[in-house]
Amino acid sequence: MDIKRGGSQPSGKGSPDYFSGAVRIDPLFQAPGPARAVGASVTFEPGARTAWHTHPLGQTLIVIAGCGWAQREGGPVEEIRPGDVVWFPPGERHWHGATPTTAMTHIAIQEADGGKTVDWLEHVSDEQYRR
Repeated sequence: MDIKRGGSQPSGKGSPDYFSGAVRIDPLFQAPGPARAVGASVTFEPGARTAWHTHPLGQTLIVIAGCGWAQREGGPVEEIRPGDVVWFPPGERHWHGATPTTAMTHIAIQEADGGKTVDWLEHVSDEQYRR
């Protein structure tokens, strides 16, 4: 058994290479092999969001606070709220983040494939975000 005590792992800022706006990432776990799961709590300030991206083995988001948006390529922007669980299948191009006026926090869980959990793509434009 391994217990990661709350506050024992440092918070980090979301890289401007992969996020727009103010984003805080709090690591939760990285399961030791042969398990592949990785989890983090991610907080987006109003207007903040990820860049477009995909996950080789998919991603689950569990919204725990605030109000956010998520969109898969070709689909509508969907509102997400606390208690919502969002699944993005492997390889599905998508983004997620806060609304323009409300912060949002979610738990993000994904699995590593060959050590890789995400493929980052271009930033979501302001025009795409405000659709």
